[in-house]
This record gives sequence, structure tokens and C-alpha cells, in this order.
Amino acid sequence: MKKNILCLFLIVISSLSFSQNPYDLWLQYDNIEEQHILETYKNQVSNIYLSLNSATGTVIKEEIQKAFKGLLGIEPKFDSKTPNIIISTLDKLDPSLQKKLPEISKMNDEAYVIQYISDSKDAQIIISAITEKGLLYGVFNFIKQMQLRNDLSKLSISDSPKIQKRLLNHWDNLDRSVERGYAGFSIWDWYLLPELIKQEYIDYARANASIGINGTVLTNVNSNALVLSPRYIQKLKALADVFRPYGIQVYLTARFSAPIETGDLETADPLNAEVKQWWKNKADEIYAAIPDFGGFLVKANSEGQPGPNNYGRSHVDGANMLAEAVAPHNGIIMWRAFVYSEEKPEDRAKQAYSEFKPFDGKFKDNVLVQVKNGAIDFQPREPFHPLFGAMPNTPLMMEFQITQEYLGGMSHLVFLPQLFEEVLEEDTYTQGKGSTVAKIIDGQLSNKKLTGMAGVANIGTAKNWTGHPFGQANWYGFGRLAWDPETSAKTIAQDWLKMTFTNDSDFVDPMTRLLLESREAVVNYMTPLGLHHIMAANHHQGPGPWVKDMPRPDWTSVYYHKAAADGIGFDRTSSGSNALEQYAPEIQKKYSDPATTPDKYLLWFHHLPWDYKMKSGKTLWYEIAAHYQKGVEQVEGMQKTWQKMQKYVNPQVFEKTNMLLNIQLKEAKQWRNACLLYFQQFSKMDFPDFIPEMTKDLNYYKSLKLPYAPGISPSWN
Repeated sequence: MKKNILCLFLIVISSLSFSQNPYDLWLQYDNIEEQHILETYKNQVSNIYLSLNSATGTVIKEEIQKAFKGLLGIEPKFDSKTPNIIISTLDKLDPSLQKKLPEISKMNDEAYVIQYISDSKDAQIIISAITEKGLLYGVFNFIKQMQLRNDLSKLSISDSPKIQKRLLNHWDNLDRSVERGYAGFSIWDWYLLPELIKQEYIDYARANASIGINGTVLTNVNSNALVLSPRYIQKLKALADVFRPYGIQVYLTARFSAPIETGDLETADPLNAEVKQWWKNKADEIYAAIPDFGGFLVKANSEGQPGPNNYGRSHVDGANMLAEAVAPHNGIIMWRAFVYSEEKPEDRAKQAYSEFKPFDGKFKDNVLVQVKNGAIDFQPREPFHPLFGAMPNTPLMMEFQITQEYLGGMSHLVFLPQLFEEVLEEDTYTQGKGSTVAKIIDGQLSNKKLTGMAGVANIGTAKNWTGHPFGQANWYGFGRLAWDPETSAKTIAQDWLKMTFTNDSDFVDPMTRLLLESREAVVNYMTPLGLHHIMAANHHQGPGPWVKDMPRPDWTSVYYHKAAADGIGFDRTSSGSNALEQYAPEIQKKYSDPATTPDKYLLWFHHLPWDYKMKSGKTLWYEIAAHYQKGVEQVEGMQKTWQKMQKYVNPQVFEKTNMLLNIQLKEAKQWRNACLLYFQQFSKMDFPDFIPEMTKDLNYYKSLKLPYAPGISPSWN
């Protein structure tokens, strides 16, 4: 009994030494412990002049108060007489100070500068921007400089987003369930809106603004027409009013058949005059309530969703009809390119390209075609989508998935900025070498006026917002890359770790290495060497290479891996589906030969015999086994690293992460064992010596069922 009390006492004492609050995400304003830095900062930021009296000005003032009280232990003084920090829009800044700043008048309206200015008398830090929104971003960056313990006397920052529309896509349903959600229910309490405004809505907006996210689509792409009703528009207005001071616009998903489902019309044909008028009237109604409403995201003619094809019309017909409705209000349409035909497909990887490429240049100027990063569906690794670079006359919006639908759901630690960076750095060669995906979506290669990046959110009612403590890093990282697609994953990892936990290099350095390796570990123990879509059916949790006999062939695993006695892999060269033809000639030439295809995409583009000799000199079967084993060992390495981090981390966060890593290791082993046992049926080859003896047979792994796995429709549906 005494021993238990002592343990409890030690836990409580240990907890008191940490002020890290998972709810605060990366905005941890813990008191700066380095005394020389603390005193220097206090001297540099003792007095503030803030030029704004608006709602955004209030937000800025409150954020500074919160940050200074937490980081510096002081209550900031807002005094216009002797300020050493001046926070002002450019038009209100003294002309003599304007001359000392980097040129921002020619930058976009979200740009800002942070400049340390010193003369013989005194020194000042100037934070300035063209707009209030830019000023808010500048203030968050300035606070970040203190979180990172940077030298404020060396500040000379001039920054602006490279992408215009930086959005979260919530796959949240009106009943508060979340499709592919692993962090509890939806944070949007539609039933209690508009009367009840929860603190979470404000804190959500604050977190997004701190990383430059400027828009949010509140509802699932598998949409419900009810959200377009007058009652829900008023609920939406309440959220828009909360988000506006933080520079965030609200968007909705539009169900294409809404004119029918509301009972107003008998058709949703986009070329029908009554249908056009219905959408114009609906847009006018929404904008009357929410003047800065962003527009609509549309999933049409995909996975059973209604769309223009139902009436023999094209995606252009549907998108342009809606674009005309929102154009008078400066609204946009984001039309998803995630489509595949209802018929038995030749190769699902080819279909979006085949369907959308002919429409290049035919969409209205306020339409963004939203394209997933890969041609299948948010796999742990895919080649970049062939549409990037194939539609030079159409603005393409990148769609990443922040929630981990195919990467372990809530239980696996996976640093997704590494995945995002890999895609963004891929060279499409569409305008010669160096035509990266990043340069296509930010408009560099075609001088696009409208650009965008979307991330499917991983946010819910969990106390830490994202379920897994390290899921926060993926939300943060997406925001950083949406602002600047050329930001390195390493920089993102280091900044997030420092802002969330500690600046101690003994923590940051090994944890940065852990984060940067974590995604490759998942690829290794799930889908190595270009394998893809071999997860269990429906919920996508755990291995399922045996999945077959689904309503559609391209919902099965056997469709993708094609394991047989003669080998494994999907032939997408000219001898197979020829999906490779959708890429630039430079890529076709390289990837058409297995010998020059990168190993990471080998089985994506080639069907090869089990004894195919790899670049390592080993057989394909040996290398498949080696990758599965390496993935397990990488998770074991993550565990060992994490065990050394206990003294730097909130005890509750440490224990939860530790338990989740135990689950991840268990599931990594399940992946290794199940996949190797299944594929061995076809290879007829022994496991290499490094594979541990299997204690369960294949039937055991096939028998594992997860009827209540999170992320799918709840049972009452």
C-alpha cells in the first residue's frame, strides 16, 4: 500500500514539473527556463504599439498577452509612446519606418515582415503587413521565434504564402460521426448551433491561423443536402463569425442532387435553366448571411455520389454551372478528380487522368480541380498523380490526407510531412527538368491566379484534438507545406518538437530522426516495393492481401498485387495497362524497365517473378521479406528512442505514446506475418533466416475481424 502511494506521489510531482498541455497543440507558451534568453527577451519586448482596433486586432492583442504571460511571465504593456515592438499595417506605419522594411507592397495580401531595427538611441521590432490577416500571421511567427529561442536582434523576415487557398477538408457528418476519423466525434455540434459557441471553435481557428490555414470545409465530401437549408445556413454563419477574425473562410460540400432532395425540382441537370437558377438563388442566400463564404467542394460521380454524368453531362458542365452561381460573390468551386467508372475498370490508376485530361482549359476561372496526391487512394506510398503537369491550362489543387486512413488510423506514429514532401518534390518533367509537383500547384509553371492545397483533417473531440499525440504534427506540417510547399520535412519536425515539447537538443535531435524515419517504417511493414491497397476491406485497418469478391474488383487487394505463381505486382507498362503512358517521356523511359525503376515503385509498375534479381543481388522474394522485417525493426527502434525521452515529456503523453507504440509494434508484426504467409503460397519459397518463426498460420490472420473499427459509419446507420 505504501509503495502504491509513493508511486502515485511521484507521478503527481512529476506531472507538476511539466506544463505541456496536449490541448494547446504546438502553441505551448511555457515559461522560458534559460535565464539569459528570458531577460534578453524581456528587455526587447517590454512595450508594444498595436495599430488595430478591429476584431483581428483584439485577437492579436489576446495572443500576445497569452504568449508573453506564458513565455516571459509578464503582462505586456500596450503603450504608443515608447514602444520597442510596433505592430501595424503598412498604411498606418510611419513613412520613416516603412523605408527600413523589406518591400512588401508588391507581395500578396497575406504577406508580412518582421524586422529588427537598431540605431544609436534605441531598437525596435517592426511587424507589418498590408492586411490585418497578414499582420496576424506575422505576430504568430514572431511568437514562434521566441518559442524556438531565436535571437530577436537578428530578425529580418519577409514571408508570404505561395498557395492562395489553404484548406482543411473535414469529412464530418451532420450526426457528428467522422468518416475516416480517429479522434472521436466531430467538433461541430450542429444541434446546439447557432446558440452555443464552444471554446473549441475559437481554439480551432487560433491553431489554424498560427500555421496559415485560411479556409475550412466543414462537411463530408459524401455530402448531405440538409446543410444547404436555411436552418443550417444560420448555424454556418455562427461558425463563420467565429473564424473571420482569424482570417478563415468557411466552405461547404455541395450535394449535386440537392435541388431534388430539397423537394424543389425534379432534376439536377446542370444545363437545365431551373437548376442553374436554383443554385444561383442558393448562393445568394448563403452569401447574404455570410458575405465571405468561400464556396463549394464537390464530389460528383464517384463512389455512388450523384453528378452531371447522371444526365449525360460532363464534369465541366457541372463545375461551371456551380462556378457561375458563386462567381458574383468571388466564390470558388473545388471539383474533386477522384472518380472511377461504375464499369469494371482496366486500371483504376488511369481513370481520373483519362476523364479529366480532355477538359483542360475548359473550366471557369474560379474552378479548382482537386486532385489526390496519387492515382489510387492515399496509400502509404504512391507515385504522384499523372494529372499533375497534364493540365497546364487548369488550376489543380493538391489533396493530401492528414487523417491516417491507410496508415494505421489512431494507433500508428507516422510523420506525414515526409510523405507530403516526397510528393511535392517529384519531378513531372512537363516543362523540362525541375517541373516539380510543388511548382505546378503553386502556379509557378503556368502563372495561375488561383492555387490551392487541401488536407483531409484528423481533428475530433479527443482531448488532444487528434487522438494520437503525434497526430498533431501532421496537422501542423500540412499547414506549413500549404503555406510553402518547398519547406523541408526536417525543418517542420524540428520546429514542431521544439514548440510542443522542449528545445533541448538531446530530445529534438533523436526525435527528429524518429519522425523522419516513421513513414518509411510504415511503408516497409505494410506495402513495400510499390505494393498498394492490400489493407483489410472497408475499415482499412490491418493487413488484407487476401481480400477478393467485393462488389467492385478495384475494391479488392488481389486486383492490385496480382500475386500468382509467376510473380507479383501490377504491370502498368506498355505490356500491361500502360498507365505509365500518362507520365512524361522521361519518366516513361526510366520506369518502363524494372532495372531503372526505383525500388520504391517497382511493383507499382511491374509484375515480376519471385526470383527476379534485385539491385541488391538478392531475389525479389528475399527483398519483400527483408522490407517487412525492417519495418518491424524500425518500430522497435522507435520504442527504444521514445523510452529515453521520458524526462522531457508530460507523463500522460509519454505513457499514451508508449502504449500506442506497443500497439504499433504488435500490428507491424501482424502485417509482416500475414502478408508473408499469404504471398508464400504463390512464391513457394522459404522465408529468409531473419524472419522469426511463425507461431500462427495464415488462417489465424484471416480470422481477425474488426467489426467496430473506428473511421467507418457507426452501427446505427
